[in-house]
Amino acid sequence: MTAPSQELTNESTYRLVDTADYRIQVNEAGEGHPLLLIHGTGPGATGWSNFEPNIRELAASFHCVAVTMPGWGDSSPQDLQTGRDQGRAVLQLMDTMGIDRAAIVGNSMGGAIGMVMATEHPERVSKLIMMGSGIWGVNVMAPSGLSEGMQCIFNAYEDPSPENFQKLVRTMCFDPSFATRELAEERSRTALSKPEHLRNWLDLMRSGAGGTGFLQAGQKMAESDVPTLLVHGRDDRTAHYEMSLRAHAMIPDSRLLMFSRCGHWAQLEHAAEFNAAVKHFLERV
Repeated sequence: MTAPSQELTNESTYRLVDTADYRIQVNEAGEGHPLLLIHGTGPGATGWSNFEPNIRELAASFHCVAVTMPGWGDSSPQDLQTGRDQGRAVLQLMDTMGIDRAAIVGNSMGGAIGMVMATEHPERVSKLIMMGSGIWGVNVMAPSGLSEGMQCIFNAYEDPSPENFQKLVRTMCFDPSFATRELAEERSRTALSKPEHLRNWLDLMRSGAGGTGFLQAGQKMAESDVPTLLVHGRDDRTAHYEMSLRAHAMIPDSRLLMFSRCGHWAQLEHAAEFNAAVKHFLERV
């Protein structure tokens, strides 16, 4: 694996891991307790693009593995027969890489995958950190239906143009300086390079199988003894912070950190403070 360095790049940390059922793209760096970083949904997302400033800092203390889930990046397409069984993919990845137990950091969908692991395979999860995620209630994303961010995600899947990606990244951030044209164009190029991922995501979501296991895992977290840190942006326009408030009320061993002036990507908009909070939680709590 790549040693921790401020010069870490996507290319220097990138590799493909073949498991029993999947080919999974990872970015791996650092030594120490394993830390799986799992991205959120959205066209063009990868482990590296979702966690670059976090990997650069946290690899000095942990064995960081940023996972690009099946259905994204250079990983296998999602299985349209079984739905989005991402918990199985993570379990197989850990087995193949020889990781017995890991902490999981999950953004949005990645947090939901972390809950699947914490409830179905708690012996494999030392701690769970979720940001922009939480437990769904009757309102799911917004009382009137899809949130603004989720609508932008659907639009970008249906038409992955730079213009739609500009709207998407602008909605994900509170600070517009993070929503650069370069980021929008990079995400658009990545999405267009794998059109099968776009089609499969839309097919799964429209079929109702897009959240396979996520709702059940959220309800089971009331019985979880995995220490959990919940991080949310107060200005999140994709997943309302009510989801983390609900999770904090339900999960017995949980704490909640809420950032003001922050959207859906707390790990990017407040990277330094987020990294410090993660390090403190993993090492001292």
